[in-house]
Amino acid sequence: GVIGDKMDRQAEQIQQALPDAEVTRVGEGINVVFDEKSGIYFDTNKYNITSVSQQTLDRLSIVFGDYPDTNILIEGHTDDTGSDAYNQTLSENRARAVENYLVTKGLASSRFTTKGYGETQPKYDNTTAEGRSKNRRVEFAIVANDKMIQQAKAKGN
Repeated sequence: GVIGDKMDRQAEQIQQALPDAEVTRVGEGINVVFDEKSGIYFDTNKYNITSVSQQTLDRLSIVFGDYPDTNILIEGHTDDTGSDAYNQTLSENRARAVENYLVTKGLASSRFTTKGYGETQPKYDNTTAEGRSKNRRVEFAIVANDKMIQQAKAKGN
């Protein structure tokens, strides 16, 4: 269908722009997860965008700009250092910091939703420094917006 085709193309462009990212098509959306080579990572207790993260976001913003009919959920995560409440706030701040950076690149803030998960969704072992570092991350879920959905319906897909 129309949405699937557009999402396939966008997923391919993200993978080309960020070859070390894990880009997965899920239903009619795209999930993007980074590793430490291509990633958006944060120092302990910080939510400022590092220079490496800026390079990643700069490349991602170009692809996002090519697909204005998608919306993007930005999900912030932390390691398990500190209290649950502190980490929840920190993860929300990380997601918002990424959103704010992408908006400075000319993307419409209306396309973004941010959500913090705190320490509730670790992907790596929090008992090691390396695992904690990898858990301080942001992930993206990209979905069709209403405009793309209406276009798909108009074309009968």
